[in-house]
Amino acid sequence: MTKDSSAPALAIHGGCGVMAEHEMTEQEWDAARDALKQALRAGAVVLQRAGSALDAVQAAVLVMEDSPWFNAGFGAALNADAQHELDAAIMCGRTLAAGAVCGARQIRNPVLAARSLLDAGESVLLGGSGADRYALQQGLACVDGDYFTTPRRVEALEAMRRHQLAGTYKAAKEAEKHGTVGAVALDQHGHLAAATSTGGYTNKPVGRIGDSPLIGSGTYARDGACAVSGTGQGEYFIRHVLAHDIASRVTYAGESVQQAAAHKIMGVFKDLGVGAGVIAISADGEVAAPFNTIGMFRGWILPDGRACVGSHRDLYYFDL
Repeated sequence: MTKDSSAPALAIHGGCGVMAEHEMTEQEWDAARDALKQALRAGAVVLQRAGSALDAVQAAVLVMEDSPWFNAGFGAALNADAQHELDAAIMCGRTLAAGAVCGARQIRNPVLAARSLLDAGESVLLGGSGADRYALQQGLACVDGDYFTTPRRVEALEAMRRHQLAGTYKAAKEAEKHGTVGAVALDQHGHLAAATSTGGYTNKPVGRIGDSPLIGSGTYARDGACAVSGTGQGEYFIRHVLAHDIASRVTYAGESVQQAAAHKIMGVFKDLGVGAGVIAISADGEVAAPFNTIGMFRGWILPDGRACVGSHRDLYYFDL
């Protein structure tokens, strides 16, 4: 999955918390894949108009935050108090500027608040009520918490509570546990960017912060190396500083982005029994999208200008 170095590149993920194929109808899988296509197209339009990688990843993540099929924004997971606490981050590979929010409860699109912080250039990370207050001050759309709630997330919370009572958490399906959305891009100027957004995992403790808003763990971009967005059991991503580790392996060990990403996802994390996936783009446009779960919502632009999306092993190809 390599593109010409002068051509823009874009990859997205909608989380590795994907259900088994028999658990949704074909119409439902089609709808989820259509949402991925819309996200890819949104980012691709930015790049095709000579826009920045930063704007492209924001556009792609925004679409997924507004879709009920993914665990971010509308459709985000519920915590142990049946409330939503949202995390997001965005990073510019050219300047290493970054912005992030965590534990937000009212921001309709957390990625926009993260971008506002990046552009302001003062704080990198705001949490909880401070993040919500900042978004209101910036004129960003804020909503009541029940806006984010969908029947699927209510059912997932009930299932996880049953697992908790029975002591069978490890037997829970990935779709009942967690999910995330993210995007990585390379623009025509050779600049990289990454963005990630999530509701965390279902039935998480109130106040828990995952890897997505932590620069270097679930989100990272550095020109000359790669851009990375992760999905999975965030506590392990934090401990391993996953996204930065992938970039470091590319920079210092001379590994390809596919080798570096696979080392963690298909090696270290798989051996630990940690469900995880990642998307990454190198400085020359190589795309990596390994996952060690039964599936991962994902997609990217192909070298011929077409694109593909997938949820499990198969990929579906289409024209942008």
